[in-house]
Amino acid sequence: MEATQNDEEALKNLPNTDGTSSAATRQPLSKRAQKKLLKQQKYEAKKAEKKAQAKEQKKRDIERKRKDWEETLASVPEEERSKLIESRKSLRKERMEKRSEERERKIERLTKAKLCGQNIIIDLEFSHLMTPSEINSLVQQIMYCYAVNGRCTNPGHLWLTGLAGEMGSQLQRLPGFDKWIIEKEKQSYIEALQDQKENLVYLTADSETVLEEFDPKKMYIIGGLVDRNRWKGITMKKAQEQGIQTAKLPIGNYLKMASSQVLTVNQVIEILLKFLETKDWKASFFQVIPQRKRCETDKEEDHQEVNGEENQETDDQFDAKRQCIEHIS
Repeated sequence: MEATQNDEEALKNLPNTDGTSSAATRQPLSKRAQKKLLKQQKYEAKKAEKKAQAKEQKKRDIERKRKDWEETLASVPEEERSKLIESRKSLRKERMEKRSEERERKIERLTKAKLCGQNIIIDLEFSHLMTPSEINSLVQQIMYCYAVNGRCTNPGHLWLTGLAGEMGSQLQRLPGFDKWIIEKEKQSYIEALQDQKENLVYLTADSETVLEEFDPKKMYIIGGLVDRNRWKGITMKKAQEQGIQTAKLPIGNYLKMASSQVLTVNQVIEILLKFLETKDWKASFFQVIPQRKRCETDKEEDHQEVNGEENQETDDQFDAKRQCIEHIS
């Protein structure tokens, strides 16, 4: 009973998408939207707590290893101690050299992708429609996209367009962002790529055209929008108004989504990168789309969404993303 009352009180004080209190405005969020936002806030709080716990555990592990090392050195003769120290220095140098080589190979792959890789654009012109927590979530997704692309044997040529406003500010604050081997455009894709308009293809679930194969000449656009359910059809409408082509992923040809849940931007990017590598849509979908979001079938209708986000990632997925982002540079 107490938990229910607390939730009801929290609902009254939830902020609207513009940051104002829903109780203090004439047009508050719907009850359903408020409950969804409350659920998201609880998830963010839990995730922050998990992150803090992981950070503390890492500190404890480092301290434990330091003490173990000191005790080991103290328990052996001077001559053996010197050998252990030299061996540790050698291993550390070897690891650093290996990381340096891996970084150089990644730079080489991404540089090559800028010249002949498949162009994939993330459209960031929707930041004014998102809450601060949603913008932060999208920033995390973009970090993950860049890290995954950097590890691919056949990376794509990634673009960030509409890199302005709060979205642009948050990305610019990321350590090392200025060194990312990625196209960064403050202008919209339609302005920055005027001479390529006939090659622009917006990926949206509302399209009637199914993407079967990549066209190397085409530039595929993904809407950088979290919680697309609030803005149904927005990417399709945008593409139609701009007079550019649209397409949707052939998810319905290979599996049925368990419900009309959306895919995150990073999941869509990962699917595209997997297909570039394997040329196999089914393998790409099954490797990326979480089991909880799908049930295998080739006959049911397609309930996919290729924009937006269902923020409730599993613990394993969160850990995988964290590890991936930690090795982004």
